[in-house]
Amino acid sequence: MSRPIPPAVEYPSSDGKPMAENDAQRDAIMYAIDVLKTRFAGREDVYVSGDLLIYYEEGNPRVSIAPDVFVVFGAAKHRRMNYKLWEEPKAPDFVMEVASPSTAEKDLVPKRAVYARLGVREYWQYDPMGGLLPLRLMGWRLVGGIYEEQPIIRSLDGALTLCSETLGLDLRAKDDEMRFRDPVTGQDLLGYEEEHAARLEEHAARLAAEARIAELEALLRTERG
Repeated sequence: MSRPIPPAVEYPSSDGKPMAENDAQRDAIMYAIDVLKTRFAGREDVYVSGDLLIYYEEGNPRVSIAPDVFVVFGAAKHRRMNYKLWEEPKAPDFVMEVASPSTAEKDLVPKRAVYARLGVREYWQYDPMGGLLPLRLMGWRLVGGIYEEQPIIRSLDGALTLCSETLGLDLRAKDDEMRFRDPVTGQDLLGYEEEHAARLEEHAARLAAEARIAELEALLRTERG
């Protein structure tokens, strides 16, 4: 007699929790995902996501974690309902959690332990409102299976900067604003809306300059005539 086939294990795509608890947390998460997707848009082997459930024990859908922002180098770029480690090439290389009143303490200790066990090379935390973490910006790098806290660069204007070897980017936090920065160009990375607005402003400035040049050329022709 054949044995009954056990029901397939379901891995939900949602844990029923909101993406963010406040505007500051949401804006920081959306900015980070947006600019990192843009940064690695030309690479099909880099997967950027956030607020997506990562399942790390096959057959046990009760065990999962949902980083606010994460990047995987070596994973195909396509949309997913969730991220199952046993079906993917590897765990995330970079994770960032954006602190909120209900998550800050868990992000600082229990989640950090999970990320270390999963082999996440860099784990960063950002506190957009202040007062939830010892510092607004904190980061750890996995060395020999143990996280080592990364040095923070403090600027005279009070800004904190972390350098990511994994991403090849810096993250600068000052007051309630954070920006990823290209260490080669020294330029901040803009989100989609910011970049679109900057291009419109640049286009308008170029048209104004061209109109001014045309006006001066017409004036010169009048004077010569």
